[in-house]
Amino acid sequence: MDSPPDLADEFRNWLELPRDVTASILLRLDAIEILTSAQMVCSPWRKLCKDPSMWRTVHIRNPHSHWAISDLEKMCRQAVDRSCGQLVDIYIEYFGDDELLRHIADSSNQLKRLRLVSVYDVSDEGLREMAAKHPLLEELDISFCSLSEKTLKAVGRRCPHLKSFKYNEKGYRYPHVECNGLALTIAKNMPELRHLQLFGDKLTNDGLQAILDGCPHLESLDLRQCFNVNLAGDLGRRCAQQIKHLRLPHDSTDDYEFGGELDGYGSSDFEDGYLSGYSDVDCLSEPCGYYDFPGYDPINDEFTNYDFIFNYGDFNDDGFY
Repeated sequence: MDSPPDLADEFRNWLELPRDVTASILLRLDAIEILTSAQMVCSPWRKLCKDPSMWRTVHIRNPHSHWAISDLEKMCRQAVDRSCGQLVDIYIEYFGDDELLRHIADSSNQLKRLRLVSVYDVSDEGLREMAAKHPLLEELDISFCSLSEKTLKAVGRRCPHLKSFKYNEKGYRYPHVECNGLALTIAKNMPELRHLQLFGDKLTNDGLQAILDGCPHLESLDLRQCFNVNLAGDLGRRCAQQIKHLRLPHDSTDDYEFGGELDGYGSSDFEDGYLSGYSDVDCLSEPCGYYDFPGYDPINDEFTNYDFIFNYGDFNDDGFY
């Protein structure tokens, strides 16, 4: 007969966990969850959530628009400030502008990874300023943002250590448009690349040839939904020999985080094997569950006043209500 469970195990005091274990748990949360939830649990967690080492990586995503843009920017600034110059990796999605990017650039000299997804208010000038202040940048991901080839040329020249570059767009089969501008910019200005993703780009075989010539260290290349590329013949053989991990234009998009839906087509028009459903960003949980806090609207399940949370989290160091 099994012995009854130990009550000490059943009612474990989480505050007695070693600091490094607690930190490891909290680091699995994103910045929004920490700022609006975790840091309010107790004073020890609050203290740990203010440790700069907790903010070397800052990811703030807002796919469902639960938060106002102004609230997201406040949270992003607070997270960056808490890093105390140790910020290495930042990812912002669906919010942000040149002023926010400037604040990020001025707050750290160690940034190595920058990811901007659907950040429509960042201008060419804003990204060029960012690159000028962070020459050690190694990874850059720009998805669904409108930036000029001139700016990407400047980024490549100002960040000579760039090893990973992603520039993703929506795949579009019709009308038939060919453009090698981005491919030539990469080939001429990013020679140290190891990883390149050009999802949905309009490059042709000429652009691909230029990339292979200009980026001799390239190890992985993602050309999914780049329908102007034809890898038959010598070019295909060269890609197979030079690139260790190659994704072809018609390869499956099941593991592509933004889905593979083509602009201008209904689901009945999609070909087998390279379209998927929703992005993983569609499956995020609610921002938090503090239903009794001032500013929380239970009908619409959202906070209407982030200022309360922001100030509450900042100035209640001695205890929590």
